Amino acid sequence: MIRRPPRSTPLYSSAASDVYKRQLVFNGEIYNHHEIRSRLESEGHAPVWSGHSDTETLLAAISAWGLSRALQAANGMFALALWDRRARVLSLACDRFGEKPLYYGWMGKTLLFGSELKALARHKAWAAHIDPNALSLYLQYSYVPAPFSIFRGVKKLTPGMIAAVSAETAFGKEPDLHPYWVTRDVVEAAARTPLKIDELQAREEFERLFENAVALRMEADVPLGAFLSGGFDSTAVVAMMQRQSRRPVRTFTIGFTERAYNEAPFAKAIAAHLGTGHTELFVSPREAMDVIPRLSTIYDEPFGDSSQIPTFLVAQLARQHVTVALSGDGGDELFGGYNRHFVSDRLLPVIAQLPQYFRRLLAQAIRSGGSKRWERAYQLATLGRGRMLIGDRTSKFADLLSYPSPSDAYHQWVSAWTDPTSMVRHTENRQAWSNPPYDGPSDLSPVERMMYLDLVTYLPGDILTKVDRATMAVSLEGRVPFLDHRLVEFAWRLPLSHKVAGGVGKRIVRDMVYQHVPRHLMDRPKSGFGIPIDDWLRGPLREWAESLLSADSIESTGLLNSAKITACWAQHLSGGRNWQARLWPVLMLLSWHREWAQSLRHTTLAS
Repeated sequence: MIRRPPRSTPLYSSAASDVYKRQLVFNGEIYNHHEIRSRLESEGHAPVWSGHSDTETLLAAISAWGLSRALQAANGMFALALWDRRARVLSLACDRFGEKPLYYGWMGKTLLFGSELKALARHKAWAAHIDPNALSLYLQYSYVPAPFSIFRGVKKLTPGMIAAVSAETAFGKEPDLHPYWVTRDVVEAAARTPLKIDELQAREEFERLFENAVALRMEADVPLGAFLSGGFDSTAVVAMMQRQSRRPVRTFTIGFTERAYNEAPFAKAIAAHLGTGHTELFVSPREAMDVIPRLSTIYDEPFGDSSQIPTFLVAQLARQHVTVALSGDGGDELFGGYNRHFVSDRLLPVIAQLPQYFRRLLAQAIRSGGSKRWERAYQLATLGRGRMLIGDRTSKFADLLSYPSPSDAYHQWVSAWTDPTSMVRHTENRQAWSNPPYDGPSDLSPVERMMYLDLVTYLPGDILTKVDRATMAVSLEGRVPFLDHRLVEFAWRLPLSHKVAGGVGKRIVRDMVYQHVPRHLMDRPKSGFGIPIDDWLRGPLREWAESLLSADSIESTGLLNSAKITACWAQHLSGGRNWQARLWPVLMLLSWHREWAQSLRHTTLAS
């Protein structure tokens, strides 16, 4: 039930005595399969090859080295299922960082597994209930984090993990889990062996590793391109692609008529400088909103990051011209690119000197200003170019002042709803998803802890989910050079000062990009990849939103208590607060519920 059939799943003759006893179903890409194939041949472990696919190479490597060692040698993205005929064991595995999804769970006497819940739900054994605890996690983080899924009894395989089930396993018994890659171990090892190099040496080593990561992901026998937002990460990817290409690289950008959300002019200028074959598409609000009815089908689970819309649109645009597209995702998590990273780096030492009572008073004063006042002030200061979320960013700063530890502030920052259990019916105490191993090694600095948490939670749960589902929905393969595991290991061995310092993030990425693109094309305030959901909910989306957010509609699902949601909706409509970050996840949940209730009659949608 993996999402797409493997390119090749060879069954060997008896001459390859060990290989033919295993069967592999594989979704993804092993970028270094030529290197693995050469190793197998030099060690005398290669079978008589029947083709050139990475699937065949991976199966041979598994037969020669075992599954864990083969996956440790693999540089790629994947979800796979391996059946060992001799041992009568089924093994499920996914890549190190969660680029490809894999769901699994017992339904009666049947173990279902696949890349999509839709595939599992069409099996005759399917009978699932929504998990209230997973629903609480969703409302807090705007996605359902692994190992949970929205349905009780169905799990998502966590990154870097292997799940094994013997044919003799009792029905309903959880698979044995063991990792072949543990990000925490990588971070701890990096702390023991930090790099002692200057900025020039660091930049040269980063560029060498990054160029190779891009080169591996450019190997394709189909048309290839890249997303170009105009930010440092996507520009770094495109610069490395163009340097290694004999022809102009195809690049793609989505533009919006709303000035504060339109990054297209910056991307166009960068594309012109690098000499790419650039395609941009300006999208009207109506065209963007037309995507909304498709989101429940695309994402399978509720998913509440509104940048899912422009991500789908740019993937759809790219697919008209190419089959594979590289993206700059992962750079923020590895090199400190989020506002919370470099703002905390600059402010935490100052805040630590302030008495607790003064911090509380200052936080109260900031919150009393109201988000709209801060937004108007910011718009005046930026001559109308600023995003309308500055009011919420001041609230985040107030959180930094209020909470006793940076970890507490981090969880507050990444939460849409901070008290989700009070909103979900039948919920129990939420399972401690944020505890070790997610909190990471104890000796991390506050900023490094935030980066670690982003890497193991937000990146796979939100960013990679968003990109994978959007690209797969249009049959486009997305590839992510920043998540080459060698680059991840290097990033964690690099001193924090090469990544975040003086209120600036991604310093090493910036320094490399400046070697390829003039500073004046790059130096501008960081902005995310978003759309004006705030205004749309008060305008063209209002009727749709009200049909979902009425008290009767919410209560009829049997999932949520409506009081806090309807109060939040009323405050948003009045203009008193910009609550898009809270309302959009609720809307996506209710829209998802409506879609699944209509299309899957045999699914129980209330616990």
